[in-house]
Amino acid sequence: MNDTVKRSKGSAINRVLEIIELISVSERPLAPADLAFTLDIPKPSIHRLLQQLEEDGFVRTDWRGQIVPGARLVKTAVGALSSRVQENMRQSVLQRLAAEVGETCGIAIPRDMEMLYTDRVQSNWPLQIYLPVGCRVPVWCTSGGKLYLSTLTKAQRSRLIGNMQLEALTRNSLVEKAALEADIAEIAHTGVSNDNEEFIAGMVACSVAIAGPDDRYFASLFVHAPTLRCSLEQLHAFLPQMRQAARELSQLLKESAQ
Repeated sequence: MNDTVKRSKGSAINRVLEIIELISVSERPLAPADLAFTLDIPKPSIHRLLQQLEEDGFVRTDWRGQIVPGARLVKTAVGALSSRVQENMRQSVLQRLAAEVGETCGIAIPRDMEMLYTDRVQSNWPLQIYLPVGCRVPVWCTSGGKLYLSTLTKAQRSRLIGNMQLEALTRNSLVEKAALEADIAEIAHTGVSNDNEEFIAGMVACSVAIAGPDDRYFASLFVHAPTLRCSLEQLHAFLPQMRQAARELSQLLKESAQ
């Protein structure tokens, strides 16, 4: 029996999750009494919860009356493994791109008028700008965010920009709404979005789009670098590699949706 499972008298949801966890990690089938003792759940409650889990297909009772994973729990586990495989595949594409460019690259998706970093591979240089996975950055002054805005209709982005509070984060930040709209219109034309020290002084970045299963914009693939080491023009030299990586990431999305 796995002794890492914490005994708890939490909510019904916590109890259900602890039951599923213990059944999943156990090296042998467990009796209801084993589950009740290990998780410190009263026997009437454990029987009621197990009955519900069995009806829902997450667990089943074997011929000895022991509790083992059901079809839905197995399907969930396979799905979680597949998700990790997809993550590893994305990382392999980003690692190759980072090696080719020699700078940090990653993926950002729009969330609540910000861009959320979901994947990232750091460069190997001692000098680098650290923006970790999970951080949120402004949509209007980052290459990934402006790329997202460029995929909207002119009316949609005009409405959004009209409601934004454009703050001068650096001396290069575009705080005039007309200038920002003109920049985004150019991005819509070229498919390449730049951050020329607009978000962080001393950092440049560029982004290209990753298409989703419906061939529409899904996320931004970005590369950024300190200006002490790399200029925006130097980053542009790697646009062919970035576009190739974006195509591969798009294909992964389509495969995961099948």
